[in-house]
Amino acid sequence: MKVVKMNEKRKEFVTCALDVLGPDLKVINRESIHKVLDAYDGLKFPSWLVSKELRTNERGAYHVPSLDGKFEKDVDSNVNQLSVKKTEVITAVAMAPKAIEVLEEQDSYVPEKFEGYVPWGNFNMIRDVIKSRIFYPIFITGMSGNGKTLMAKEVCAKLKREFVRANITIETDEDDLLGGFRLLNGETVWHDGPVVMAMKRGAILLLDEIDLASNKIMALQPILEGSSIYLKKIGKWVHPAPGFNVIATANTKGQGSDDGRFIGTNVMNESFLERFPVTIEQTYPTNKIEEKILVNELGKQDKVDEPFVKNLVKWADVIRKTFMDGGVDEIISTRRLVHIIGAFCIFDNKMKAIEMCVSRFDTETKDSFLDLYTKVDAGVSVEDLMSKSDDNSDDDDDEEDMSF
Repeated sequence: MKVVKMNEKRKEFVTCALDVLGPDLKVINRESIHKVLDAYDGLKFPSWLVSKELRTNERGAYHVPSLDGKFEKDVDSNVNQLSVKKTEVITAVAMAPKAIEVLEEQDSYVPEKFEGYVPWGNFNMIRDVIKSRIFYPIFITGMSGNGKTLMAKEVCAKLKREFVRANITIETDEDDLLGGFRLLNGETVWHDGPVVMAMKRGAILLLDEIDLASNKIMALQPILEGSSIYLKKIGKWVHPAPGFNVIATANTKGQGSDDGRFIGTNVMNESFLERFPVTIEQTYPTNKIEEKILVNELGKQDKVDEPFVKNLVKWADVIRKTFMDGGVDEIISTRRLVHIIGAFCIFDNKMKAIEMCVSRFDTETKDSFLDLYTKVDAGVSVEDLMSKSDDNSDDDDDEEDMSF
């Protein structure tokens, strides 16, 4: 008989688990954990439970201690009725090197909530799909910096669902996605890729910037159909655990970028795109929502400046409308507004903050954006930027005074 330290939060989860899964509960798996979380709103994911100390011999199953912390280390998890029976078909183990091990995964992939996040747009739609635990891949497309990735992550944080992110590039291949052999301490080690990891854990898989991928992404077709996948390098089948789902984000709809704004995006295979039942077009948030986002960003640094927030949002809105009409080639995203707020919190100078965050554009565009802001906000002028050079000269004087 083993003993684990128990506190009030741990006792609370065990009590809830016994209530939901029965008083004879000795072993629990991740799907059963989420059943308990779904039954008790506000209950936090028990990262302490999915630890090495409580891990059973069966992958993904953990001992449930009693309220006094006792548990039987030698309990066979098969005698407890887990909600999902895991079956693994091994057909070609001989083809794998003798030194194969599996690199340890972290205990939980439930993301932390983003402080000050404002739900908007398609948030509820994505939440409903993820909450249903029905396999239903989603393709989210939209302009850069409008919160596609953060929205998916925040839904998972709110629902306490595990979230695995795979950043896609033109170089991404089957080995990056599904897994491969790595050298660790002189031994060959099999390491699950993000796709396999998400499948095994019943997590939400985010394929970020998927339109940057080459045709090697086609290796994921059976996964997008909800099917199992065969890892030929180690001779094992991987079956998707209940709750597994796929969300893809992209700046295009998989048809490439004709205007050159998103260099590197590719025309994607139609049969691959057809495996996404729905496509969600993400726009920028409304002015009111965007104001809330920026107010929350200021609040993180204990600052309040509602007039500045309103002027920034109005300024960005004018630029976006002009962009849509073909009047300018660049756009101010929600992300860039957040960056401006961050610079303002550091330098306490509105024009300097804006100038620093639009300097990535060509000189003509930068100057026109700065001039436009002075028309939106009568309280500032381009001359306010002179304070930056004044600050630099002060620093130079200090250095000169300190020389010997």
